[in-house]
Amino acid sequence: MAKLRSVCVYCGTRTGNEPAFEALAEEAGRRVAQAGYRLVFGGGTAGLAGIAARAAADAGGTVLGVIPEFLIPVEGAFEGIELRKVATLGARKSMMIAESDGFLALPGGTGTLEEVFDLLTRRNLGLENKPVAFVDNQFWGPFSTLLDHVVRYEFTDPALVDGLSFEPDIQSALAALRIGEPG
Repeated sequence: MAKLRSVCVYCGTRTGNEPAFEALAEEAGRRVAQAGYRLVFGGGTAGLAGIAARAAADAGGTVLGVIPEFLIPVEGAFEGIELRKVATLGARKSMMIAESDGFLALPGGTGTLEEVFDLLTRRNLGLENKPVAFVDNQFWGPFSTLLDHVVRYEFTDPALVDGLSFEPDIQSALAALRIGEPG
């Protein structure tokens, strides 16, 4: 497997109702930057996504944001980073995937779920095979159970879950992505 150079962080544009989620996002951004990798995210300032990006930037990391123009009034546009503006959510997802070598999924809502499902669909179709780590099993545990359920009933191939990892913390998740020295 090639060494990772960019890590995409999927997470909510809200902070949720658990303070631990904010700490998790901050740690994700900081650790990605400290490891020498570019953090790729959705480009806005809101919620966990904004916290992760700010932490990466504050730690001296390189950050790439990708945001649809129509979302700027809703999510804000992160300043002081490379920010690419696109027309659609589909273009955003495609660019984030193309620019990333591995993925961290933190807690989030429907947008995060959509990004994760888009990536899993591409994996299922053989279009992508990049590693994915879901962080905080208390949040993602039911999702893992759902994937097992879909596989058990043969609505997808068991290979879909190859390369997926469900980890309790950021350090374990980054290790699961096999991050070594930046490539």
